[in-house]
Amino acid sequence: MTAMTMHNPTLAMAPRQPSGVWRNSLAASLAVALHVGVGAALMLGWSTEKPPVDAPRVMHTQLVMLPAAPVPAPVPEPLAVTPPAPEPAAVPAVVKPTVDPQVQARKLEKAALARKRVEEKKVEQQQQRQATEQRNRELEQQRLNQERLAAATPRATAPASVPAFDSRQYQPLSKEAPDYPERALDKQIEGDCSVEYTVNTQGRVEHPKVLEGCHPLFIRPSLAAAATFRYQPRIVEGKAVAVPAVRNTFHYRIK
Repeated sequence: MTAMTMHNPTLAMAPRQPSGVWRNSLAASLAVALHVGVGAALMLGWSTEKPPVDAPRVMHTQLVMLPAAPVPAPVPEPLAVTPPAPEPAAVPAVVKPTVDPQVQARKLEKAALARKRVEEKKVEQQQQRQATEQRNRELEQQRLNQERLAAATPRATAPASVPAFDSRQYQPLSKEAPDYPERALDKQIEGDCSVEYTVNTQGRVEHPKVLEGCHPLFIRPSLAAAATFRYQPRIVEGKAVAVPAVRNTFHYRIK
């Protein structure tokens, strides 16, 4: 405004009105104040350039991916396994051994002979048992008769002497035949075997022993058979007594 006033010649040459003094002074004051303000602003660093605009602050974020917790793998259910069908076992072929007809015939013949011999032994044993029982009854009757005679005889008279006991007539009530040894049968061996023993008060055999002249194959079956004998106990003066040195002979024959 001051510049306009100074360079405008029209205004400078125009007559001044008395009311324009106040107006000019006011304008001058404003101009001075404006200059002072500009100068002060310049002194304080004011510039007509636009102040730089600060760049907006940007917050940078970063996405951090944490490893996920391991998930246990599902356990597969066991599948039902069908066992394979067992293979049929091979049945070994049965091979029948070849048998010599002659050997088989000899064996059958020996078996028949053995059965026949056993049957004959049974019949013989039964006959011997009956004969033994008869002899024992006769001996017992003789003993009773002697006791009656001794009781009837006066005391002054000396008692009659009791006859000696004959062990050969002392036969068992029951006995079993010995088994024929297979080795002796195969070798066609025959023979006799005598066994001596004591008959106790119960009629049983004690301490059997084989006498001389017995074949070794016949010793064992003879002793085993003698142990099965049962006797009628011998009674002397009303008491049972043992009978020593009783003998029995076993005859081994192949018929």
